[in-house]
Amino acid sequence: METPRDRPATEVEWIEAGERHTAPWRTNSSVKPPKRVETFGDELRADDAMRLASEGTAMLWRGDFLGARQLLDALKRRLDRQLVKPDPDLAVTFHRHRQARAHRTRILSMVLIELGPDFGIDLRRAPDIRDACREAYGEATEPSVTSLQELLGAVGAHEWRRRGVMVPSLGARIHPHYGVFAPTRNEYVDLVAEAQLPTAGTAFDLGTGTGVLAAVLARRGVGRVVATDIEPRAVACATDNLRRLGVADRVEVVRTDVYPAGTADLVVCNPPWVPAAPTSSIELGVFDRKGHMLTEFVRGLPDHLNPGGEGWLVLSDLAERLGLRTRAQLTDQFERAGLTVLGRTDTRPRHPRASGAGPERRGARGHDPLAAVRAAEVVSLWRLAVRAH
Repeated sequence: METPRDRPATEVEWIEAGERHTAPWRTNSSVKPPKRVETFGDELRADDAMRLASEGTAMLWRGDFLGARQLLDALKRRLDRQLVKPDPDLAVTFHRHRQARAHRTRILSMVLIELGPDFGIDLRRAPDIRDACREAYGEATEPSVTSLQELLGAVGAHEWRRRGVMVPSLGARIHPHYGVFAPTRNEYVDLVAEAQLPTAGTAFDLGTGTGVLAAVLARRGVGRVVATDIEPRAVACATDNLRRLGVADRVEVVRTDVYPAGTADLVVCNPPWVPAAPTSSIELGVFDRKGHMLTEFVRGLPDHLNPGGEGWLVLSDLAERLGLRTRAQLTDQFERAGLTVLGRTDTRPRHPRASGAGPERRGARGHDPLAAVRAAEVVSLWRLAVRAH
């Protein structure tokens, strides 16, 4: 007899009405498919659901769809009461906070929804989420199972993509695709929009994401911009946004890891700010294991700058404040690469979590043990050049 241990890690298995069922597990995160699945409906109480999830049993929902959302909200409230114990060492607190978030994600992923072969949901009062699922997962040909938490994330991403995010520096909206980091923090965009622009016939925008910085450079008069990203979703997203903004004729989007071929007068890089492992596609814009992109940008800059060119590094000091990287380690990287700092412009973030008005500070999503660190964060644009010999 096949056991859950023998089952492929890409499938979900459950018994319903005496029959064994299997379905592919759909996810864009690192959450693995649950090994134990039982079916439940509106009779399930939140305390019982919390116990089941903590014991490793997932709940495939057969009741009212809005009832599933209410159950998920009840689980969130219980999880948000579990506080992270702070440590004098902020790096320890950061890792505890990440572990707590991973635990929260694991528990919430235990409420499951079955999707039809066209991504339809056969539950009372279920919304039509087929377009959102196609944007997140591509086309489907068979039923599948996903977590309600991820499904709601896909629906939210669909709405972000439909409405777009207003970027004041562009005077226009950027439309983020599912899994691509949205430019909701305008301070880093403003730094690039307002910095003194060197004579630049060609510019590179490394790790372009939505294409927002490439669009800013094109709007500022750079004749040719090459925007790069390793993620296919980001390449498609940037291409779409640059077309919407009417600058596609001046911006080429290339899928590659960090640098394209050739050289430029200006190289702009806004790498992930925190050297830690991402757990989902959306976290790729914030977390980067061992700071790979930052390291490759600095190391490769001398080989990709034209004489007299500049490299612009847009970077938060959050990792430094958390004890995950020191300022000396950063400047040592510049020194080893043969770079000199022409100047640095600093700004303070204006996002809610930095000002103290965000939901985590108010307690709607639980206490944030790193709130004081986020409030003190500084974002900088470093202007770098190759050191003269």
